[in-house]
Amino acid sequence: MHKVTSEIHAEDHRTSEKLYGGNAVTKFVFKYPSYMIDSSESAAGKLSCDSDDDLDVDRDREGVLMIEHSVSTELDLVGLQVWRGALLLADYILSHSELFRNQTILELGSGVGLTSIVASHLAKEVICTDINVGGIIDLIRRNFLTNLACIKSAYRIDEVNFLNLTWSRRLEERLQSASVILAADVIYDDKITDGFVRTLSKLLYTKKEKTVYIALEKRYVFTVTDLDTTAPMYEDFLRCIEKYRMNWSVDYVNIDFPRYFKYDRVKHLVLMRIQNNARSIAYA
Repeated sequence: MHKVTSEIHAEDHRTSEKLYGGNAVTKFVFKYPSYMIDSSESAAGKLSCDSDDDLDVDRDREGVLMIEHSVSTELDLVGLQVWRGALLLADYILSHSELFRNQTILELGSGVGLTSIVASHLAKEVICTDINVGGIIDLIRRNFLTNLACIKSAYRIDEVNFLNLTWSRRLEERLQSASVILAADVIYDDKITDGFVRTLSKLLYTKKEKTVYIALEKRYVFTVTDLDTTAPMYEDFLRCIEKYRMNWSVDYVNIDFPRYFKYDRVKHLVLMRIQNNARSIAYA
């Protein structure tokens, strides 16, 4: 079958080490937002002075996430790779800490878990989910353990299959406890897209107010049918939203917020915000 490779491997921003079995571990370097710099360093006398005896404050301190992932996969296993949407969503989380601090955060289709690991620095609890194919759940667990020093919240790793919405009572209660839902680059197949939007519909049909952030990259192709360049998966996603949404507010987030991770923030990246109208649902 045809294999696909994430565009981040064409960028020269990071170093990787190949592992036995075809995976790699890549160093994802990011700049600390000011609130992540431990103020206790000052109290502990760890701040230094320069040659003029002025306080030497490192304004560009960097952190590192070591993420295991596949380099190239078939289409049904693209969750084993890292895509730009995950980095865009991670940047948004770091840029808007007030939206995510002390929240219960659910990530759908989390792939290797990078965005969930970033969210864990602010959240009360992170629920990291994906379908358990190709060893994705075990891969997420390894990445959480490798980056344990960066994780500040409680976390759970569960399987959620967009094509099977029959959840156990315990799993549904856990998923419905989230007030913030994240998803990055889950729009790549029409059947999966339909299942993803149906999953959102189930999660958002509740009296609890929820906000969803979806990051994706429009992928354009030339079609003979349209005699034009289109982004068919993105357009199919919009059609699914119109088909399944109930009392949703959908808008686009400007992506000019600060960039903390090193990647090419191309113009085709999109960040959407969806909110349910809990009041309308309450009286339905």
